[in-house]
Amino acid sequence: MVKNLVEKGNLDQPILLFNRTKQRATDLSSNLATGKTEVVDSIAEGVSKADIIFVILSQDDVVEAAVDEILQNDVTGKLIVECSTIHPDTTERLAKSVEAKGAEYLTAPVFGAPAAADAGQLVGVLAGPSSAIDRAKPYFKGVMSRQDIEMRDEPRSKALTLKLIGNTFILNMVEQLAEGHVLAEKSGLGNNYLHQWIENMFPGPYTAYSNRMLSGDYYQREYPLFAVDLARKDARHAMSLAKAAGTKIPNVELADSHLVQLKEHAGEKGDFAGIYGVLRVEAGLKYENK
Repeated sequence: MVKNLVEKGNLDQPILLFNRTKQRATDLSSNLATGKTEVVDSIAEGVSKADIIFVILSQDDVVEAAVDEILQNDVTGKLIVECSTIHPDTTERLAKSVEAKGAEYLTAPVFGAPAAADAGQLVGVLAGPSSAIDRAKPYFKGVMSRQDIEMRDEPRSKALTLKLIGNTFILNMVEQLAEGHVLAEKSGLGNNYLHQWIENMFPGPYTAYSNRMLSGDYYQREYPLFAVDLARKDARHAMSLAKAAGTKIPNVELADSHLVQLKEHAGEKGDFAGIYGVLRVEAGLKYENK
């Protein structure tokens, strides 16, 4: 996302980068055009210099802690754009806290894998006051995203509800691909023919995840592309929404049970696509497909 802000954002000032692990911010800055970014040593330093503050973190409690730290500073007139995947109730609490300090708050989760983010092909979901959307829009479609879904003057929680429901589609897709590939192998059909069918019928994410499974990427990565703990967090939030709405999402419940087994097998470095390995084990095969 930062890469596209630098390259296509038409900014007249450097983008300020902060990460609690400073080396990550430094490494990112070193891979971008000279003079287009500046690494800051603290949230306070960044907030004092910025008018628009993007936040994207992994877990609800981490997001809340970061926003609390932001609000220790003068944020009057600033815009906070929250891009994390958190529970809808969390974003509503944060919005109240931010507005009480005189700032604007926009909920703006994004859909897309890291490769899509690098290519500026994300889909953004923007919810909140029209004034906040108008301030943030120049940095989404055509810069960080290829398309946006705008929820003008709607509750911010709607953006996160859509994000979580959308993520259940991805979770169910990975579950179905894993089931299909295990059955193809065990039945004697072979994975190659199934993969060819997937390429022709479902180009895009289905084909990408099928490739990740068959190539062994799901267990060969040093760091997960989508960590099992984050996938479980999204599943828990979605199941919480379903319970509150008086409905059930049994496919997600099944996939989450396989994520539990994935965590037991691979630990916190387990990759989401490792559901394939879990189903292989259930079928009497090895976790690794090679």
